[in-house]
Formats: sequence, C-alpha cells, structure tokens
Amino acid sequence: MPDVRAAARRSSSSPSPNLSCRFRSLLVPLSAALALATGMGTWYVLDGGGHLTGPGGGAPAAGSGPGVAAVARWLHLPWPAEGQASVEVEGIGSLGTRGEQRPVPIASVTKVMTAYVILKGHPMRAGAPGAAVTADEQAANESYSSVETTAPVLAGRTYTQRRLLELMMVPSGNNIARLLARWDAGGEKAFVAKMNEEAARLGMGNTTYTGVSGMETSTRSTSADQLRLARAAMKDPAFREIVATRTVEAPGAGVTFRNTNKLLGRDGVIGLKTGSSTPAGGNLVWAATQEVAGTPRLILGVVLHQRAGTTPAEGSAAAHEASRALITEIRATLPDALGRGQGA
Repeated sequence: MPDVRAAARRSSSSPSPNLSCRFRSLLVPLSAALALATGMGTWYVLDGGGHLTGPGGGAPAAGSGPGVAAVARWLHLPWPAEGQASVEVEGIGSLGTRGEQRPVPIASVTKVMTAYVILKGHPMRAGAPGAAVTADEQAANESYSSVETTAPVLAGRTYTQRRLLELMMVPSGNNIARLLARWDAGGEKAFVAKMNEEAARLGMGNTTYTGVSGMETSTRSTSADQLRLARAAMKDPAFREIVATRTVEAPGAGVTFRNTNKLLGRDGVIGLKTGSSTPAGGNLVWAATQEVAGTPRLILGVVLHQRAGTTPAEGSAAAHEASRALITEIRATLPDALGRGQGA
C-alpha cells in the first residue's frame, strides 16, 4: 500500500517542486482618477469602474494627479527587483503595479480561480460544510504522486465540500482540484471553460487558464489580473475562512497538513495562496489587515515570477520574502503616509 505519510511530506508546508506559486504587490491611495509614479516602477490608477488604466491603456505620466505626490513622498515601498507585483487597499484604492504586465506561468495560484468557480456554483455559508462530494478512483490513485503536490483521499468515501477546498488550498492538492472540477462540471475541460468565462467577466484580459491545478505552464496571468480575482474572491466569507486555515487533516488518512503560506498569522496576514515551479518561479497572493484612521482595512497583494528558472523552493522563498517586505512596510507606514498626504 502507498505510504500516506510520504504523500504528506510532499504536501507539507514546504512548497512542492512543481506547484507552489507566489506573487508580489504594491500600493497607492487615490481618488477615482488619480495617478502616481515612482522611480521604482510604474504606478497605475483605478478608473471609476475599478479598472487599472493609464494614457492609451498604459502607465500614467509620473506625478500626474493633484495631491498624490504628497502621499507618494511618504511611501517608500520595497518593491521586488524582478517579476511583477500589485497591491491595493480596500476603501482606499491601488498602491500600484510594478513590473511588465506580460502573462507568465502562475503555478498553484491557479487554484484561487478554481475555488472561486466552485464556490460560485456551490455557495457555502461561513462555517458550513457545504455539499457532499464522493472521491473517485482517479483522485484516490493520484493521491500518492511523486511528481506533484497531492492530498490523500479514498475512492468511494464522501467528503464535505469545505474539507476538499481546504485540502486544495492549504497543502495545494492538485488531485483535489481535479476532483472538484469533475464534480462541478462533469469534466476538467468543461470546468476550465468556466474558469476562463469568469476571468473574462472579471476583466482579466491577460489571463488564460488551461488547467485547474496550475501544473500546466500554459496557464498564464499577470499580477494585476490576479489582484482583480483576489478582490472578488475575498468578498466570500467561506473563501476567506478557507484561505485563513492554518492546518487541515485528511480524513481517514491520519495526516495533517500545514498551510503552504508561511506568512499566515503574522503581520496581519489572513491568506491567500502560494504557488511555485521552475518555469513560474515563486508566486504569492496575500491578504492582510491594517487599521487606517480607526477603520480596519483589507490589504491585497500579488507577487509573481520570483527567481523563475531556479528551484521551486528558491522561488517560493523569494516570493515570501518580497511579500513580507511589502506587507511590513505598508502596515508600518500607510496610516502616517495618508495623513501626511492629505495634509500636504
């Protein structure tokens, strides 16, 4: 019989060689049509519809927009030197996007859309178990793969929708993502079509999904697009609970997994999803909270394509470090920067 604990080790907090993804991001407060630029990269703005814009669809001119430069003067964000990053603050707006927004492989960050589509088709209340899902032979056989991150399930056993979403998002189980896709749409191809439909609906114009787990390097996106998705997904209380889960047990297997997001529970971080592979590098979509002017705010960030071409472990470490640096600086300086900017 396959060694379940060996499968657990492959799916533990250490990102899988083929799967973890990460991302980086950046922030700037704004009114509906304000733009900001810094010497460390391009800043985009949100238009009235919440879309990133600039002259001709590109970057706005440096320093454009009254009152923004004063805020920028006090925000010295430690942007990653490579890849892409995007950050925004709920109720305030975008803090910017860094790096060329060309589609790149995103590895297991793909599972954010997988979870989003599942929850849209099968809504769950916060704390509820959701629908009952029976594991098939394929998901069980894939539980013990030596080439990808998996989570053990038993063929014929019924699991709650919530537990399967946790096994997909916390240890990043690829076999669970494929099981949920088959359960929802009858087949993975049909589910991928739904993923791309949702991407189009959300305005993710630089994103193409070709699989449900992130194994395929042809699944590509940008930090700005993934930030759009994170914003939409975090509106769902059940999704927020799942991505904040620190550990999850695989029923019947005696295995407990730790969340692959090493930032979770520190510096206000409440989610969201890792992903790494050699082609994708390290990627991290993160969510953190910070009180601004007496109001708790959600900070969302995406860091993509860190140390691409190296090992998944090296990429993952770089994405975590880049994200940690951004989160720490934003939480420490944003309240004061906003106060100074408004008073300038």
